[in-house]
Amino acid sequence: PSLNTSPSSNLIVISGPSGVGKTTIVDEVVQRTDSRYSVSATTKSPRKGEIDGIDYHFVTEEAFRDAVDHGLMLEWAEYAGYLYGTPEREVQAAFDDQVNLILNIEIEGAKQIRQSHPDAVLIFINPPSLDELAKRLSGRGDTAPDDIERRLSVAAGEMAEAPAVYDHIVENVDLERAVDEVLGILGEEDTEFTVQ
Repeated sequence: PSLNTSPSSNLIVISGPSGVGKTTIVDEVVQRTDSRYSVSATTKSPRKGEIDGIDYHFVTEEAFRDAVDHGLMLEWAEYAGYLYGTPEREVQAAFDDQVNLILNIEIEGAKQIRQSHPDAVLIFINPPSLDELAKRLSGRGDTAPDDIERRLSVAAGEMAEAPAVYDHIVENVDLERAVDEVLGILGEEDTEFTVQ
C-alpha cells in the first residue's frame, strides 16, 4: 500500500516497550510502503551490529544538548539513562521528498509530536503480557537481569499511559499479524490526511 496519497507528508509514530518488536515492525512497514524510517540521535553506545547513521546517529551528550538548545530536535527524551531524539533535518528531508516519515520513539517524544504535529498518527505496540516481554528481553542476551527489571517497570507505566496518548494500540502476539494491523491502520488513516 502507498501511504502518501496527498502532496504533503505525514508523521507516523510507533512506540512500545523495549523488546516488544517495534524495530522489526517498523522495518517491515518501511519495506512495504513508500515510507522512510527516521534515524534518531542518541547518546547511548552502539549495540553489536548497529551502524552510525543507519540505526542511530550516535552523538556525545554535549552535542545532543547543544542541538536541543538550538531547536534542532523535533522531539527528545531521556530513556534508561540516555538521551534520544529526532533531528529536525530528518523530518524536513522527508517532507521535501514528499514521503511519510516513521518515528520509532518513546512515549515522552510521542507527546511532544502530538503537540507540534496534531495530525500525526500515533501507534503503540503492546506485548501480549509483561511475562512475555520479560522472556523476549532475556532471550535477546544483551540485557542484564537488573536492566530487564527496570525495563519491565518502565513498560508497565508506558502500557498504562498509552491509551491516553496514542490513536491506536496494537498487540504484538504474532509479528505478521501486528505488521498487517499497522498497515491496515495506516491504510485507513491515509484518506484523512490533508494538505498542510
